[in-house]
Amino acid sequence: MSSLQKCLRPPLRFVRSSTSTAAAAYCRFYSIAQILKRTEARANNLTVNSEESHQTRREALVRSGRELYPRIRHDGTPTMPCKSFLESYKYLTPGDTVEATELSLQGSKLAFIDLAQGVKGRPHRTKRGQLSILVTELPQLISPCLHELPTDLQNQETRIRNRHVDLQVNRRAAHTLRLRSSIISETRKFLTSYHYLEVQTPILANTAGGAVARAFATTAGEFPERHIELRTAPEIWLKRLVLGGFERIFELGPCFRNEGIDKTHNPEFTTCEFYAAYEGLPSLMSTTERLLTRLATATNELIKGPLSSLPVCDIDFASPFRRLDFIKEIESAMNYRLPDLAHKDSEAEVLKIFTERNIRIPERATLPRLLDRLSAEYLEPLCQSPTWIIHHPECLAPLSKSFVDPESQQRVSARAELFIGGKELVNTYEEENSPFEQRRKFQEQAKYRDDTSRMEIDESYLEALEWGLPPTGGWGCGIDRLVMLLSGTDRINDVLPFGNLRNVVSLGSVRRDTAGSEAASP
Repeated sequence: MSSLQKCLRPPLRFVRSSTSTAAAAYCRFYSIAQILKRTEARANNLTVNSEESHQTRREALVRSGRELYPRIRHDGTPTMPCKSFLESYKYLTPGDTVEATELSLQGSKLAFIDLAQGVKGRPHRTKRGQLSILVTELPQLISPCLHELPTDLQNQETRIRNRHVDLQVNRRAAHTLRLRSSIISETRKFLTSYHYLEVQTPILANTAGGAVARAFATTAGEFPERHIELRTAPEIWLKRLVLGGFERIFELGPCFRNEGIDKTHNPEFTTCEFYAAYEGLPSLMSTTERLLTRLATATNELIKGPLSSLPVCDIDFASPFRRLDFIKEIESAMNYRLPDLAHKDSEAEVLKIFTERNIRIPERATLPRLLDRLSAEYLEPLCQSPTWIIHHPECLAPLSKSFVDPESQQRVSARAELFIGGKELVNTYEEENSPFEQRRKFQEQAKYRDDTSRMEIDESYLEALEWGLPPTGGWGCGIDRLVMLLSGTDRINDVLPFGNLRNVVSLGSVRRDTAGSEAASP
């Protein structure tokens, strides 16, 4: 019985009533001994049953005399999901039965092999203290399973290709997705509590948006001659709404970047961005620290309760987070002063540093890429606990306000980037609101344009800025990485319902051959 109960989540036990022949029939139909015997014999690897096995199963189901895929019955009996049942009747003491109540217990975990339309009976607690139900009527089979359900799945490729099975047998996989939903919900609650208005902005447009990244391109049947891109970020659209008088707004939604796939990157990803008029960098950083503290607390409450298969989040989110000045810390680590990064020869000067210090030079070595590489070499490894990297060189944040740092005398951006565990989590800026400065920065950024980053001068946005964007703080966070951090997961595949783009595309290439086994289409 314990093996069966382990597979029934939440744990419930069905008790046969001594006066119920229907319940006796139910117990014979779902023979516990037979189920346990089949469970012990199952392999850990998922296989698709042969055509012969399918036929045998179908014949057995036909012989049962039941309608195999019926519509849901509505006979007036109150229904209750398993979770609500456990909560509503937790007060019962051993031996108690609620004689006056008959209900139908619903849930996909009620039957081990097949789905049934609820278990009808009376709430009861056994003498050993197990909350149960005294069955009064045989459940109706509503969706038979034609495959052997494995007891475990470990192979990553098999798990992703059969995610619907993986989520049934691997508690951690299911708990991770539930945690993802809770994190998104808690983030939304946090922002609305500070009077942010949730909005939706276009995904398809003539340009991809504010991020410096390679976009996905397509066309529309309505005007096939027009070039259309999937957004890389919602930033430009959201700032247009701030211009329109929406002083606090946020968006939770997908973005797309036609770039590589690895453990922490996927071309389709989910972000949260918010914008607040009259907010500066210190306020945005403080808001971030409060949000992450709240999310970590909520996550651990869930992990100590219903999502117990996940590891407790032990990151110290105590405020204020550590801060590292981009230029100052790199110069200190190298014991070398960076050249004037606004000078026309700065790229060649920085390149010399790479050569002299034997640092790997990135592909398409532009000044922004070289500075990013220096950050990855000298700063990011220092950011294991929550750490802000602040005051990036101006060329790394073309949509941010900038100023001359009094200590380094370099032009730097009003930007802060949060790293945890050596990985970027949050970007926040004071947004550039001068149409003249923004044009200059677009022109500077255009110098670094190549086939992987199409940063163009957005004349439409510049025109919008002429109407007067108030001083505005902008904030962005990758939801997938946030879920990875709080769930203790190191692969982005595991926090996405169907894995990364490669996994999703591969789903369409799997077919069943004539013998019933899986094969990849050519």
